[in-house]
Amino acid sequence: MGSLALPGWLREVRLGGDVALALGVAVLLAVLVVPLPTLLLDAALAISITLSILVLMVALFLQRPLDFTAFPQVLLLSTLLRLALNVATTRNILTHGHEGPHSAGQVVAAFGGFLMGGDVLVGLIVFAILLVVNFMVVTKGSGRIAEVAARFSLDAMPGKQMAIDADLSSGLIDETEARRRRRELEEESAFHGAMDGAAKFVRGDAIAGLVITAINLVGGLGIAVLRQGLGIAEAAATFSMLTVGDGLVSQIPALLISVAAGIVVTKGGGEERADQVLGRQLGGGWKPMALASGAALVMALLPGMPLIPFLALAGAAGATAWTRREAARRGAAGPAEAPAAAAAEPPVSDSLRLDLLRLELGYGLLSLAAGEAPRLTEQIKALRRSMAQEMGFVLPSVRIQDNLELPPDTYIIRIKEIEAGRGQLRPPLQLAIDPAGGVPAMAGERTTEPSFGLPALWIEEALRDEALARGCTVVDCAGVLATHLTEVVRDTMPELLSFAETQKLLDELPQEHRKLVSELIPSQISTSGLQRILQALLAERVSIRDLPTILEGVQEAVAGGNRGMAGILAVVRMRLARQLSEAARGPGGYVPLIALSPDWEIAFAESLAGPPEERQLTMAPSRLQEFMHRLREVFDAAAHAGESPVLVCSGQIRAHVRAIVERFRPATTVLSQAEIHPRARIRTVGSI
Repeated sequence: MGSLALPGWLREVRLGGDVALALGVAVLLAVLVVPLPTLLLDAALAISITLSILVLMVALFLQRPLDFTAFPQVLLLSTLLRLALNVATTRNILTHGHEGPHSAGQVVAAFGGFLMGGDVLVGLIVFAILLVVNFMVVTKGSGRIAEVAARFSLDAMPGKQMAIDADLSSGLIDETEARRRRRELEEESAFHGAMDGAAKFVRGDAIAGLVITAINLVGGLGIAVLRQGLGIAEAAATFSMLTVGDGLVSQIPALLISVAAGIVVTKGGGEERADQVLGRQLGGGWKPMALASGAALVMALLPGMPLIPFLALAGAAGATAWTRREAARRGAAGPAEAPAAAAAEPPVSDSLRLDLLRLELGYGLLSLAAGEAPRLTEQIKALRRSMAQEMGFVLPSVRIQDNLELPPDTYIIRIKEIEAGRGQLRPPLQLAIDPAGGVPAMAGERTTEPSFGLPALWIEEALRDEALARGCTVVDCAGVLATHLTEVVRDTMPELLSFAETQKLLDELPQEHRKLVSELIPSQISTSGLQRILQALLAERVSIRDLPTILEGVQEAVAGGNRGMAGILAVVRMRLARQLSEAARGPGGYVPLIALSPDWEIAFAESLAGPPEERQLTMAPSRLQEFMHRLREVFDAAAHAGESPVLVCSGQIRAHVRAIVERFRPATTVLSQAEIHPRARIRTVGSI
């Protein structure tokens, strides 16, 4: 006997979760129009009751509302299930109700017979009470709470989003954590919005249950008396029991779902289960429990009151109060009070912590950190990223805070809580800067650009296009502040590179360089020694991103007998010759050089005194003034020619020449001949 061959399209069908859900919804819709046998009707009613109990238990054990984001969909599907079953039972009651109590299934008959107790009036009253409780109390209250929660959630979204951006820009969180928080914020907003609408399902379900019950009762009596020929008393008894049973079997699951919805929307922002919250907040203190015990004892002693229940409650509450009081007394006497006191008041040691990088804003500039893009926090985030890529230095987190003592339009940049820069902004005006160094010939407020001290003009945003057409650079307030912060950071990078940051750079090296680190540190050089080398490179704005090459240079210098800082640094800089040459390359594709003449080379070499590792420059002040004057003339001439040259000298005197140059031209690069890569294109544009 051959196997049954199935069509190709049928063999490709897989009954997954999505297909099963779609089929289930289709079956629910079909039940609205297709008669259902009593056996299947009983099974469906059992599923409805069990599902409502399951939803209630899940709501009770929730840690937080967002753990049940599918609840609005569950609410819709369960409501649809109950309405479909209501229609199915109504059809059976109206068509087969004259046949007896079991014409709509055993579940409806059991609810009608057991809960009514043989009394139609009692059953109707119980059903009416359940309907009122569900419709007027639980559903209405949870719907109102859902509406308010949705409104507050939407109102709080901009502030929460701004807090995430501020934490990201300050370095407290990374990109992955920021994306997770944004996704969670979106889910929270969507959940509260969906709950606001889903609460209407329960309210509509209660109204539909009331209407269906009235139809069953009136329509069933009419059909039984006029069409089936039953007596009024017999028809009333039969159809009343079926109608009330049907109403109860739908209202009890509806009440359970409504209670679950109320628990979810009243959960708030806590992350504890309902039993933990109630146990901690109701039974946490012994005084309320003792008062409740005393009240129960008084009630037990009143004439006519049942003694045993109130006495049992008084004893249980009193025992709980005594236990809580003893626990509190032991905690007060023991060392457990110390953590509570520490939590209530921050330790004094917190006052010793310094903010490595802090930005203080006057109240008129607070909108820069909370306004629309490009916000200041976005600028700082971009600064931290570019600084890491360009210099290999991870900028510490920037703390932004208001300072009411400042003028409204003033900001201060502090490094280790010491002022390193200050400026004034005029939001929403924009700063126009003429690259030629003059003041733009436009209407505006004259000022000085805070980063480089260039003359500039505050202009209205409407004049931006005109300023750009004149060849000016136009920057908004956030950009001006970010540029100033960048220059301050560049000047103070050596101070910001702490021992901990140096160790972090070593720890984050790839695995293939770990062997080099283990051989070099601490046997040949300490971490603090490496920190001083990196600080010396950063002081001359040399990138330390290529840390493996720097470590190889340190190892080569130590192996060659150079233990002093100057000798190690000279070898490291020669290792970085390609990087130094590339950084000094001008727009023409070559390195513009200003060479130091042999006379000045000899003059500097003869002015060095002291041991080899600690040589000092002892040149006469008049000669130093002459050198600085000549240097300024040559560099100014090169600048007028459109060049940004570097000063080249011998390696023996490079560090001493740099120490002089940085006092009046800190951005000027000083290289030795050995630090220029052999393949770099060079052009001499002047000499001293």
